Amino acid sequence: MTKPPIGGNRTGRKLGQKVKKGKLKASSRRWIERHINDPYVQRAKLEGYRARAAFKLLEIDEKHQILKGARRIIDLGAAPGSWSQIAANVTGSTDDDIRVAAIDFLEMTQLPGVKILQLDFLDPEAPRLLIEAVGGTPDVVISDMAAPTTGHQKTDHLRTMHLCEVAAHFAIEVLAEGGHFLAKTFQGGTEKDLLNLLKQNFRQVVHIKPSSSRAESVEMFLLAKSFKGRKPAILVDAAEQSAVSETEGRVGSE
Repeated sequence: MTKPPIGGNRTGRKLGQKVKKGKLKASSRRWIERHINDPYVQRAKLEGYRARAAFKLLEIDEKHQILKGARRIIDLGAAPGSWSQIAANVTGSTDDDIRVAAIDFLEMTQLPGVKILQLDFLDPEAPRLLIEAVGGTPDVVISDMAAPTTGHQKTDHLRTMHLCEVAAHFAIEVLAEGGHFLAKTFQGGTEKDLLNLLKQNFRQVVHIKPSSSRAESVEMFLLAKSFKGRKPAILVDAAEQSAVSETEGRVGSE
């Protein structure tokens, strides 16, 4: 289990700091206080990660071993880049041998060993560009994508679930057999069709709430492990033709 640092001594900053009122709104002041006193924020700075989100991925990987042996990784919704930092490290990716591709519509500072695409993942060209960027078939697709919040919980849930569904279809299209897919969702129930899709294509599907995810946050993560692999096109065509012939036979007999 990934543990937060004890106290604030390791970062030279004490926890429990207050922000002066000044001209800040109460909500803004509370957000800043929560941020500067968050042990995972302090630990991220200490260990060189771009965001506290790094510990969510590390915690999930510690339990489920999804990054072990990964050779190529695609990171969706990557900004500011902490998951890509981990991906580059575990794959041994370098600027001369890129093994990690990251995409976000937000601008990201360059990272060693990571090909960054500043592009909306919903752009029709995004899938092709990601595969070209990573230089081969990925073993892992990770997604921390979330739609900008509107404040309306149901709307926010539906918009983020749409991104999760698109990411899942992408993973199924590109993953190597045995690969893994991890994506952010929101509490409120994962759509039945998405779960069925993942269960049909992966050997195990679980929901995870890492301890490093803030308690008040409605985010969860959906992990699909051990991709079963894609059926050869010739078999798919044969199965579809068989289904059509069977239907025509039933219609004819009526």
